[in-house]
Amino acid sequence: MTIPEWTRLENSAIIYPSCRTRKYAAVYRMSATMDAPVQKELLNSALNSTIKRFPSFRFTVRRGLFWWFLMRLENQPELSEAGNLRAFDLKSNGGYMFKLSCSGKRINLDVFHALTDGTGAMTFLLSVVAEYLRISGTASVPAGGWVYSPYDEPSPEELEDSFDRFSGTKGALDNEDKAWHIKGHEEKPDLLNSLGVSLHLEQAQAKAKEMDCTMTEFLTALMLVSLQEVRAAQPGKKRDSIRMEVPVNLRPIFGSSTLRNFSSYVYLGLNVSNGEYTLEDAIKEVKYQKRLYMQPGRLTRRIAANVALEDNLAIRCIPLFIKKPVINIINHLKGDNYATYTFSNLGNIEVPEEMREHVRDIHFVLGRTRKRSGQCACVSYNGILNLDFSRKIREDDFERVFVRKLRRLGIWARVQVPSEPLRPERGSDVVSRPVYRSGSLIPKFLLSF
Repeated sequence: MTIPEWTRLENSAIIYPSCRTRKYAAVYRMSATMDAPVQKELLNSALNSTIKRFPSFRFTVRRGLFWWFLMRLENQPELSEAGNLRAFDLKSNGGYMFKLSCSGKRINLDVFHALTDGTGAMTFLLSVVAEYLRISGTASVPAGGWVYSPYDEPSPEELEDSFDRFSGTKGALDNEDKAWHIKGHEEKPDLLNSLGVSLHLEQAQAKAKEMDCTMTEFLTALMLVSLQEVRAAQPGKKRDSIRMEVPVNLRPIFGSSTLRNFSSYVYLGLNVSNGEYTLEDAIKEVKYQKRLYMQPGRLTRRIAANVALEDNLAIRCIPLFIKKPVINIINHLKGDNYATYTFSNLGNIEVPEEMREHVRDIHFVLGRTRKRSGQCACVSYNGILNLDFSRKIREDDFERVFVRKLRRLGIWARVQVPSEPLRPERGSDVVSRPVYRSGSLIPKFLLSF
């Protein structure tokens, strides 16, 4: 497979470099806890071996004349020191849009969302872990599912922009009203508060089955009624819409195998203007809203509308130095206003048996939000469902109400503050500079809009 020197940034990712600042960037963390302390030298070797199998991870985002674009890196990635989950400087990170680090028995992968979504990042992390186990002589893990062999040839579909491929001819965006937000005392920009909640997966599945809904629907509805209780206790005038933003992996819906961003979202919510909802009624609302909004036709319309905006000739001809602040302002005024909270469920992670006995736990944590108080990410592994709440405000009223409601339903919950993936052994990174192919900065990418 020939890897291009540069390529367009996919449609859903344009927002991330446009709104990135020194204090804010859309970042998230995946982590895997091993059964023994991680050897840094071997993990670095596993990284350099695995990166060959993931050509999309060898790109960095760069500024063009009209749009952002992706440029291929020639330098090797380097292992970072474990630290806080926060925006990181791409140039001092060798240009790479991810940072791999280890702390004790834990391997962390921090990702700038312009690189890939949760599915792509988890695939990369577990492939690195499998290669680490092979190099260390611990286990020989076969490829399959979430694990890619670094010795296989990547397919062109893994590098494609699936938004372009599956965009419909006509698009439309749904009209949404603004949602209520949790109020609180905001922390300093470099501080992310967190709380981890671990459940027995079978218990949670049994309760979801009892209520005739999926795990995502059950947890979303429980969060909505928890937010409803927090809203009722908040003084002053409040908006009536309580809404969750739930990311959707589009790959199984459209049959894509890309490792770049290919996800959308649905808004699932309650309007409490005429009274509060019981959990049972909230589940009914969530279940039917989710199944309505996740129809392929509706998702295609949203994709087509966003792609049409990017491809509009008048918009394309506007220089990026004008477009960037406009996109940033629009995102600041509207981006986070339509949802109260974000809940991202990556689902149940299945790995080969040879790997399962050495990987004890897996977590997924979302970074600091711009305007919303916080968000929650969820992943299930080896019979345990891990919910990692992160927030930029001091108050933890929502999390405490949620845990209390879980326990009242008879679901066992273990709580950690802060959540396990955010307990790093601090160190300092070695500065690494990006290296591009000689003579690669040519006018053609400036004219490609």
